[in-house]
Amino acid sequence: MAEETVTLESIYEALKTVYDPEIPVNIVDLGLVYDVQVKDTGDVYVQMTLTFPGCGMGPYIGQQAEWAVQELDGVEEVQIEMVFDPPWSPELISEEARSQLGI
Repeated sequence: MAEETVTLESIYEALKTVYDPEIPVNIVDLGLVYDVQVKDTGDVYVQMTLTFPGCGMGPYIGQQAEWAVQELDGVEEVQIEMVFDPPWSPELISEEARSQLGI
């Protein structure tokens, strides 16, 4: 069992430190993170997508997300699952990010 309990809030905050290298917005506000689950054991599951399936930065973004979550106290294992259904769309971008991007 993990020594400390990790929270969904702390996981989302960690994921907000990860940016799509082609867009100056973090992956949470960009709408790339679809689901986060944490077990009592400290295992974390993140379901996310990319702006398009052929995105060459996909492996990089996934690895950065895994590392960001893994650094949290209480996290044991991190599983990142890339999915493309439902497909990402600009409607998923947060209001804060829309303002930042001027859209």
